[in-house]
Amino acid sequence: MSADDLTPPEAARWAARSGLPLAPERHAGVAATAEHIHSVVSVLRELDLGDTPPSAAYRAGGEQHHGTV
Repeated sequence: MSADDLTPPEAARWAARSGLPLAPERHAGVAATAEHIHSVVSVLRELDLGDTPPSAAYRAGGEQHHGTV
């Protein structure tokens, strides 16, 4: 199921299955939040990171500054 199809009752059902029962007044807000998160993550998945190394390869303080101010 995609987050675009997530209705408030479905959000409540998924939350309950995860052990997080929701009060009825929170169902719509949780569904809207899940849809927003899904839209942000889908944009991030489209990014072409190419040869970008993982963050574990970064060493703070090891930058080489070749420009002048």
